[in-house]
Amino acid sequence: MGLGGEPRRVQARDAELGAAVARAQEGDETAFAVAYRIVQPGLLGYLRGIVGDDAEDVASDAWLEIARDLGRFRGDGAGFRGWTATIARHRALDHLRRLKVRPRATVLEQDLLELPGAHNTHDQALESLSTQDALRLVAGLPRDQAEAVLLRVVVGLDGPAAARVLGKRPGAVRTAAHRGLKRLAQQLGVGGVTDEGPRTLGESR
Repeated sequence: MGLGGEPRRVQARDAELGAAVARAQEGDETAFAVAYRIVQPGLLGYLRGIVGDDAEDVASDAWLEIARDLGRFRGDGAGFRGWTATIARHRALDHLRRLKVRPRATVLEQDLLELPGAHNTHDQALESLSTQDALRLVAGLPRDQAEAVLLRVVVGLDGPAAARVLGKRPGAVRTAAHRGLKRLAQQLGVGGVTDEGPRTLGESR
């Protein structure tokens, strides 16, 4: 998988997040605000990839549930990131069922991705996702690939955590993320990677 290990920046951020969550569970509202500021950008980016312009509303519903159930959470900063992504995904799918639509393609905001340096073709593809036009390509991936890439890159989850959010085996999520990144590399003209033609976000394999 081309993502490699988590960057030190993410690990430091997760340590800060874990500490904030622990204080928030003891009733510290300021600490909850810190946790919100750390998690919200990635969560919102992930939701934009699923529900488009309704992401803010779905995120608000998710945070109400997160705040209500915070006392039940057990885990560290990385675990909290995965827990919140799971709640947000459930709220997003509920929203889509109400609308009776499938997840739709959308433009992701440029400032959501702080990407690691390039070490191979996949990382180069990710690093190229610094322009608005390139970010559109993520939304053009098949849904399983788009969600895997969004969870890994935008939310910052590792493979097993992303698999738990999606309710799939880690190998299946690794494969989906690999295929998605390979396709992005091809579309961005990185490393001469070949793959089949693009699908829409609403399609799944």
